[in-house]
Amino acid sequence: MTKRVMIVDDAAFMRMKLKDILQKNGYEVVAEAQNGIEAIEKYKAEKPDLVTMDITMPEMDGVEALKGIKAFDPASRVVMCSAMGQQGMVMDAIRSGAVDFIVKPFDTDRVIKALDKAAL
Repeated sequence: MTKRVMIVDDAAFMRMKLKDILQKNGYEVVAEAQNGIEAIEKYKAEKPDLVTMDITMPEMDGVEALKGIKAFDPASRVVMCSAMGQQGMVMDAIRSGAVDFIVKPFDTDRVIKALDKAAL
């Protein structure tokens, strides 16, 4: 069964890059959001199997959005995306329920491994 994914990142280029990687590896991208507020709204509407969540975004960051999604659906599967040097925020995200994290710039093998693991 194809896994349905929502991509959350404030940078359109990063969403496009991640969408390309996921679609080429058998994932279906069902929604995209550019900030945490949008992410929570779209999660409730689409109920994707997996979410890739950027940590640093305007309006509401990824850790707060993760908490909002977890409050709505404790079984949600969220993989955080971070730039180098955001270890503190990554640890907050893991403590808040993220299942894994991937580092930008994206490495295709690492992205797919993280999402395959999160999908279990």
